[in-house]
Amino acid sequence: MAAALILVGTPIGNMGDLSPRAAEALRGADAICCEDARRTGRLLQHAGIERRSPLIVVNDHTEAARIGEVLTRLGRGERVAVVTDAGMPGISDPGERLVRAAAADGYVVEVVPGPSAAISALVASGLATGRFVFEGFLPRKGSARTERVRELARERRTVVLYEAPHRLSRTLTDLAGAAGSDRAVAVARELTKLHEEVWRGTLADAVVWAAEREPPGEMVIVLDGAPAPNDATDDEVHHAVEAALARGLSMRDAAAEVADALGVPKRRAYAVAIDVRG
Repeated sequence: MAAALILVGTPIGNMGDLSPRAAEALRGADAICCEDARRTGRLLQHAGIERRSPLIVVNDHTEAARIGEVLTRLGRGERVAVVTDAGMPGISDPGERLVRAAAADGYVVEVVPGPSAAISALVASGLATGRFVFEGFLPRKGSARTERVRELARERRTVVLYEAPHRLSRTLTDLAGAAGSDRAVAVARELTKLHEEVWRGTLADAVVWAAEREPPGEMVIVLDGAPAPNDATDDEVHHAVEAALARGLSMRDAAAEVADALGVPKRRAYAVAIDVRG
């Protein structure tokens, strides 16, 4: 078979989701790039694949350094599989730079589709799936995080985010402050596993729910899109202004933020700010 870089989707929790084609691709690979050799070793063992191919550790820290080795193998006519600890390579995981380098050098890039936490959470959320945007992980702090949250609050399409358990409460609080506490949201965890859970409600209720627990496993947040301009209800504007003022913003800044996030006139948001301040 021709040399190729093969992106192989792997289970995100339930090992039964490893497809026969994925197992065959791993079985026939001359080398396998993986995030964690131990986890991939267990995956191969589960699939009954004898470990003949070397496992090349490719993670966030080593991906750039491994490009040369992978290209050399492709140049020798080898088929190099790429897997991550869970899901599709290149989606908030290593793989993107390998694909770019292989494609630039003219090598074939094949895809063996598999499970995706983002898509699984989206279709289970009960929110609109016709148009959506995937944002991965938010910046952890600073102006970059603040600006990204504001952008997402204005996004008309459904938004899919990844988040770590210990940052879930803070992220939901930030989203509620920018998008309004009445915005619909779903939070999925442990997808395809024994304790799979999809929580659905408003951002206000989600903040309370998250504060009462720190469940294990990577979280997927699915946020409803922003309403059309001028479609925000009085309650949505009131709650958004109230949350902005509670974060210490001046009435003018709170009104500007809410007007930008909800697509309402600044004078409307400012009038609500005056009312809230009493």
